[in-house]
Amino acid sequence: MKAHTRETQATMTPQKSLEYLKEGNIRFQNNLKTNRNLLEQVNDTSEGQFPFATILSCIDSRVSAELVFDQGLGDIFSVRIAGNFVNTDILGSMEFACKLAGTKLIVVLGHTACGAVKGACDDAKLGNLTSMLAKIKPAVEAVPEPRDTSLRNSSNLEFVDKVASKNVQIAIDNIMKDSPVLAEMAQNGDIKIVGAMYDINTGAVDFYE
Repeated sequence: MKAHTRETQATMTPQKSLEYLKEGNIRFQNNLKTNRNLLEQVNDTSEGQFPFATILSCIDSRVSAELVFDQGLGDIFSVRIAGNFVNTDILGSMEFACKLAGTKLIVVLGHTACGAVKGACDDAKLGNLTSMLAKIKPAVEAVPEPRDTSLRNSSNLEFVDKVASKNVQIAIDNIMKDSPVLAEMAQNGDIKIVGAMYDINTGAVDFYE
């Protein structure tokens, strides 16, 4: 498969971009990778890149967006930070990706058994990690159940996954609140912003639309 060009990127819509990722994840789950010549794609993209999607995901080594969506060089912008939350720098990167580089879709991708979310659930303290995990704490506080404090920690994986899912939604809310550029593009239908969760046990991505 060839790398995306200006012409193929122009044919992509937000919905078509989403379908591309869904189809890619199905291929990944079935170990049916698209045949790509990556060195050829290096050459094809040497003078420009025309990705169709921007994916914000965790740094977790098991959740590489290019792999789990079966995409090649030049297909997606991949933004990675532990806990897949947004800040000013990440919003600026997304604004570049969508407004200037032409991507049609933003996916905020959380995952099950997330270590950053576990750290936030446990109120972990360690150097700069402390302030980073504080950005995930609103998601912990937004999940009401269980009320029993002995169950609101990393040992309760069901709670951890509920917090991870809530964290995805909070990130999307913050994109819309803190980036007028992206909010306007979404409202005009130029881009779509969706959340998703990756299951580390199955390789499946569940999209929230």
